[in-house]
Amino acid sequence: MKKQVQLKNGTRISYQEAGSGDTPIVLLHGFCGSSDYWHLVLPLLSASHRVIAVDLPGHGDSSAPGPDETYSIELFAENLHAWAQETGLDRFHLFGHSLGGYITLAFAEQYADLLKSFGLIHSTPFPDDEAARQNRDKGAESIKSNGIEPFIKALVPKLFAPNHVQTMPEQLALAKEIGLGTDPNGAIQTLRAMRDRKDRLRVLQEAVLPILLVAGKEDQVIPPEKTFVVQKAQVQQVLLPSAGHMGMLEVPEELAGAIKTFLDQL
Repeated sequence: MKKQVQLKNGTRISYQEAGSGDTPIVLLHGFCGSSDYWHLVLPLLSASHRVIAVDLPGHGDSSAPGPDETYSIELFAENLHAWAQETGLDRFHLFGHSLGGYITLAFAEQYADLLKSFGLIHSTPFPDDEAARQNRDKGAESIKSNGIEPFIKALVPKLFAPNHVQTMPEQLALAKEIGLGTDPNGAIQTLRAMRDRKDRLRVLQEAVLPILLVAGKEDQVIPPEKTFVVQKAQVQQVLLPSAGHMGMLEVPEELAGAIKTFLDQL
């Protein structure tokens, strides 16, 4: 059962929560996903922690942008901050998948005092290069012209390790179902926000908080070398050998184990 909070700016944030504990774990999903991306990880983590998985604006059951509203990664972070204030979260661990990782870095840049640690799951601090920016625009035009269904059907197989496309039909079907539930204008605005995001490598380099970096060896979207970009004492790197871009659906036990091991060492 999802809970909902209405922010002062009118944005409605939907989220699901499980477990108990002193310092919550907050999970952010990727583009055209929802909190349901974490449905296999939630029970594994909530056995020992309080876990909250959020529907980002324009995704899942959270509110979608109006026709004149413009998204940015910074706005996603501001809305997450407002949601945390509304729900009374003092300090928490923040882990973001892909798009969620971009937002995690923006949040860590602005609101590090609210975090106990943070992590990037199949994500990167680097901005889009010119080819990727052009692909974002093509994606936005495709959704505007043809609706979201052809876009999602083309996108989802690329998110999984090549061999999992054949061996994990249920997981692919779930990812497609979740993707098709994304508001088309929300997807368009999010594509533009990702296209225009800034380089946040410095956030990783200068952070004093513990950081978890997780990559899939078979990731065709963000390869490990774009995730494992900082090496220092408080940074832990975990490679998921058989995962593509969707570790939470492809290897949930491994991903949950990596998060638990990281937190246990704090």
